[in-house]
Amino acid sequence: MKLKFITLAITSLAAALSAAAENQYIPKIGGVIRARYEQSFEDGRSRFQVRNARVNLTGRIANPIEYYLQADLCDRGSMKFLDGWVRFTPLDGFKIQAGQFRMPFGTDTFRGPANYIFSNRSFIGRDLCNYRAVGLQLSYTLPRFPLTVQAGMFNPGTITDHTPWTHDKAYSGKATAKFGDFSISAGAMSVIPDSVRMNLLGASVTYTHGRFLAEAEYLNEHYTGDQFNTCHGVNVFADYHMPVKWGVFNQFSTQARFDVRTAYSNGIPDDANILTTTAPPARRITIGATLSYLKLPLRCDLRLNIEKYFYSQEYISTERGDKLCAEIILKF
Repeated sequence: MKLKFITLAITSLAAALSAAAENQYIPKIGGVIRARYEQSFEDGRSRFQVRNARVNLTGRIANPIEYYLQADLCDRGSMKFLDGWVRFTPLDGFKIQAGQFRMPFGTDTFRGPANYIFSNRSFIGRDLCNYRAVGLQLSYTLPRFPLTVQAGMFNPGTITDHTPWTHDKAYSGKATAKFGDFSISAGAMSVIPDSVRMNLLGASVTYTHGRFLAEAEYLNEHYTGDQFNTCHGVNVFADYHMPVKWGVFNQFSTQARFDVRTAYSNGIPDDANILTTTAPPARRITIGATLSYLKLPLRCDLRLNIEKYFYSQEYISTERGDKLCAEIILKF
């Protein structure tokens, strides 16, 4: 009788372990929806948007082999395929990643819609180094020192067309170290979207302590051949959150940001083969508040932001003027 019981227990344990092992390889589905309303203070116009409706699929087929897919089903009314990569970890801390993904450079640009701190990204994250590409990335995290190094080589062209053959490549890399409450990152990028190569350098410092978060980031973008003036970008913000019990909501946070962008060109010449200004020089102040429901992995944010822009006299803003933005963000 005891032998049968032991046999049954061993069989049940083996089945449970086998099921648990199989569950490790079941794909996980996640996503984020951002619905918003914007009101312009300049001319009284307003609009509703589904700013994002992203769905992602992540998983692994073996312990060292994982994959990730992400598409935006509604980016202001358009559908976009964003990420599709496979990652192999042959050694502890060393990863090889191939496919389509965000190039390793910058800090604010790596925040996705599910963890944005403000309704609209910084000038740095939105305009100056917003690059996804198709290529190969290597990364290594030191075993006894809090340092991660990433470097990659990519196609120079758009992510919507993977067919062209080219002699040129885009490159980027960054290093991130953590010391107590501080995270320090620095990197370099070289891209050639058309015929002019653009070389970027950037650095950031992030401070996180208890309920407080602060960050400062700087970017320098140089156009080879002096075909356009060097572009500079600065982003400084602070965020403070606190627990609350307001109905279903359990966190309230306030935010403030100041960011700057000098004249920027996307590196694509006009018909006269001259680089023109894609985004004019601007300064912006953003203040906001967010009421959140947090129950990992779920999250719901109610966010309200007010943006104040400062442009030079020769530039007149239309789409990016002073405005109020109210959002509902749901992460699942």
